[in-house]
Amino acid sequence: MERENGEYTVEINGIFHWIKIEGKEHNTIPLVIIHGGPGGNLYTFERTIGPLLSNERTVVYYEQRGCGRSSKPISETAYSFNELIDDFQEIVEWIGSEKVDLLGYSFGGELALEITYAIPNAVNKVVLSGPSLMALKTQYMIQIAGFMSIADVPLADKIEKILGENSTIETKYNKVWGCVDIDTMDRLLFEDQSVAKMYRQLGQESNLTNTGLMLKILQENPAKIPLTNRLKDIHSTALLITGAHDRNTGIPISKIIHRNLPNCEWTLFNRSAHFPEQEEPDKFVREVLNFLKTA
Repeated sequence: MERENGEYTVEINGIFHWIKIEGKEHNTIPLVIIHGGPGGNLYTFERTIGPLLSNERTVVYYEQRGCGRSSKPISETAYSFNELIDDFQEIVEWIGSEKVDLLGYSFGGELALEITYAIPNAVNKVVLSGPSLMALKTQYMIQIAGFMSIADVPLADKIEKILGENSTIETKYNKVWGCVDIDTMDRLLFEDQSVAKMYRQLGQESNLTNTGLMLKILQENPAKIPLTNRLKDIHSTALLITGAHDRNTGIPISKIIHRNLPNCEWTLFNRSAHFPEQEEPDKFVREVLNFLKTA
């Protein structure tokens, strides 16, 4: 039985997951939105881009365990990819659709790839917006370089000093993040600072916080076989969207994915940084809907 429009609280694997369905009347393959973070939520997407997509598609929102409006697991370590994938598989069964499309942004793009690798028969098409590859040290380097590219002189000096230290790239990365303020983070993630302000206001309005637990667990427990080595085995048709100014995951990460993912088309958004869906919403919606409609 396919579900109707509305908000639901569904117990899956001992976690009360927040799920919302819009656009059921279109009777399309459900498009499941997978948020980033790790540990983020869908509050902003739900109020900006989501309604534009649900004008034509059935859209399913869900927030991952311990995220947003979903409850936390009892164990503070229960945030592995395997557990996230198990949750997703149960959610698809609850939705009642044989297959779903995926739209994952930032870390959600990486999770969408992990899901598609693990349960390919449940996935039709995949949209990846600014996806991450957290296990790569390159990811740390891209973000540090991103901060350098928008830093004022005092912060740039601090970063240069940190980079000169005899420590691991992970230690340097954490020290750099410890130096940045909100305005600097906004400049990292957005080209248009008016969009950054709107995004931050919605985040504050949501009153939802990221505990950081999921990020910590995933960084400490990487997959035995890196996702980069498994991309060749993912055969769902994919649309990869990258902001030309993305300083967070960046063009290098997208190039790795595009080069190794067999059925992947790639489009650049020239006026966007890490969130093309927020900085170029009309183009984003048009590209996604056209991709999903194509046979």
